[in-house]
Amino acid sequence: MQDFADWLDRERTDRYRLTPWSATAFANALGQDRAPDEGEPLPPFWHHLYGLDAVHVRDTNSDGHRKRGEFLPPIELPRRMWAGGRLRFDGTLTVGEDVVRRSTVRKITPKIGRTGKLVFVLVEYVIEGANGRVTEEHDVVYREAQGAMAGEPPRAPGAAQIVIDHDPDEVLLFRYSALTYNGHRIHYDKDYVTKVEGYPGLIVHGPLLATFLFELIRREFAGSRLKQFDFRAVQPVFVGDGFSACCSRDDSGMLDLWIAKRDESLAMKATAALA
Repeated sequence: MQDFADWLDRERTDRYRLTPWSATAFANALGQDRAPDEGEPLPPFWHHLYGLDAVHVRDTNSDGHRKRGEFLPPIELPRRMWAGGRLRFDGTLTVGEDVVRRSTVRKITPKIGRTGKLVFVLVEYVIEGANGRVTEEHDVVYREAQGAMAGEPPRAPGAAQIVIDHDPDEVLLFRYSALTYNGHRIHYDKDYVTKVEGYPGLIVHGPLLATFLFELIRREFAGSRLKQFDFRAVQPVFVGDGFSACCSRDDSGMLDLWIAKRDESLAMKATAALA
């Protein structure tokens, strides 16, 4: 296994503006009738629309990702996906304001999983504005070339208090890829994802699935403030699968959330805490 000790604690700082256009475009892509105006709070998790790398074509791999070795370590395993993350929200980021983002590679962990060799990379992002801060940890996983997961996926919980059905199509995946400058071909190139990566269809972005859970919270608990959100991807969701964003609340006020596919298997699980 490669040695990536020199990549630990590697840091990068970016400064950018939370422009109203991106928020408006995303609200429209999600089918929402009103977008947040300049000076209004940016919805939780929408910070992923900003601070994007304009990757030159010479720095782009055949899979559409940036070539490795610029900020993330040059791991040789061919498949890269976002496995989950943890977020903490302090105060509020505001549409139209300037923010600073500090990114740090915190941990690199090789493992052996059901599909072979894996390397998990934990990257911390801290985004700060005048009156708010988001601290986010990404779990990025690199793995071998097998497309299908081994074994049966777990079943989704059956006792949801809130259920919102979704069926994202190719247009939404294209728009989300464009709005987040995500060139990964598994989200828009059907020939590539089926013939090269071995999946049965276009894959719905992990952060887009998480967004549907964030939007459930924003709609159903509008009078509360989100303090933390932890999530983990369990299996891919493909265009045409259809799924439900689900939620239940326990006696302590914690939210259990999950993405359940039409076949009642679990695709993503999450927890959230409200103020």
